[in-house]
Parts: sequence; structure tokens; C-alpha cells
Amino acid sequence: MLIYGINPISEALRAGRVRAIRVAGRGDDRLQRLLDEAAARGVPVQRVGKEVLDAESRRGVHQGVVADVTAVPEATLEELAAGGPGGAPALIVVLDEVEDPQNVGAILRTVDAAGATGVVRQTRRAAALDGAAAKASAGAVHHVRVADVVNIARSLEELKKAGVWTVGLDAEAKMAYHAWDLTLPTALVVGAEGHGLRRLVRERCDQVVSIPMRGHVGSLNVSAAAAIVLYEAVRQRSRGRPGA
Repeated sequence: MLIYGINPISEALRAGRVRAIRVAGRGDDRLQRLLDEAAARGVPVQRVGKEVLDAESRRGVHQGVVADVTAVPEATLEELAAGGPGGAPALIVVLDEVEDPQNVGAILRTVDAAGATGVVRQTRRAAALDGAAAKASAGAVHHVRVADVVNIARSLEELKKAGVWTVGLDAEAKMAYHAWDLTLPTALVVGAEGHGLRRLVRERCDQVVSIPMRGHVGSLNVSAAAAIVLYEAVRQRSRGRPGA
């Protein structure tokens, strides 16, 4: 698995997943700190031409460095349904044919930032978690648990059997997202831009909710929408704590 960019590789180093690094030029202080960290961890570094990195990253914004990393161990639905550390109720994001790597990476970044449990995605028509997705996640791809499944609709049924409420995000839904009790074990189901949730997936959800739109546009980018609902869950779950 190949990733590029200073932040994603720095996070991968901290997670102990980097096998080798290739770097072009001298770069800046941030790149030098990354190389110092690699040396301290015994990770081999090879100097190459910029054209090598351009080709390996498919002309992505590599910032002069790429790395070979081991993949994050795959999670299972059962592990995600069990919740987070300290008995926190599950807070899962289910991706229904969200294929754009920028959106996937941004969602992973928010899942990590919000302390959510993990992500479920379909093995078919899923964005790879390297390259652009890893860079868009700012390295969160190395920390977020991801369960790959064959069928999203069937997986929602499995999550429900495990006690997780499945909540679809749909612009046409009558219930506003903040009206749902997100302190419950919850799987937030989001669909691809353009067509949203597939019909069968939408029908499998316990509830569908929407984000009220007050302006001229009819919907939000899927990663922005997921972030709004995840942080509403954080808000609801923090009520009652001192200072909340």
C-alpha cells in the first residue's frame, strides 16, 4: 500500500506501519523532521528523482515524499457494534457507494476527530484507502477501524441484530438529524453524491434524517454532512458532563 504527503506518512510512522520511504530533494523543516523520525525508527529512506514520486503518486500532491506502508488490520461488524473504549456506545459511519477518495478521506478524518467507532464500506465500488484518500484523511486512515463488507443492506441488518440503530442521511427525510437520539448505539448511513442512498439501503434503515437547508443549494457534500451529524452525536453524548 502506497501513501504520500508529509502528514499521512508522519501518522503512519507513529502507527508503526511504514516499511520504506522514498524522498526527492531536501524539502523543508517538516520533511526533515519526518526523515529524522524514520531514522529513529529504523525505516529505510531512498533518495529518488521527483519524476519517480510523480509517477508513483499518479501526480498527486506528494510534497516530495512517498512511503510503502502495511495496511490497517481489518475490523469486523461485531467489533464495531461493540462500541468504543470505556464502554462508549457504537458510533459508526456506513458508506453506501461513496467512491470519491477525497470524500472518503475527509470522512475518515472526521470519524477519528470525533472519536467515532469506525467505518463500514462495501468491498465493491469502494475507494482505495491509499493515495488520495490517505492524504485527504490527514493520516486518520492509520487509526480508524474499517470493516469491509460484501453487501451494505445485509450488514445493516446484522448491525441491528447487534443492538445498533441504523440512521440514514437523506435530504428528503422529514425528521431533522438533531431530533434523533444519537446517544444510542448508532450507525450513520451516507450515500454517494448525486444519487444518495440506494433504495434498498434506505429501506433497511431504522430511521432517515435530514440536515435542514436554509439557503439556495439543496444539499451538502457527503463528507460535510457526515461531519455535522457526527459532531451532533458528540454534543448529545457530552451533555451532562461538567462543562458540557
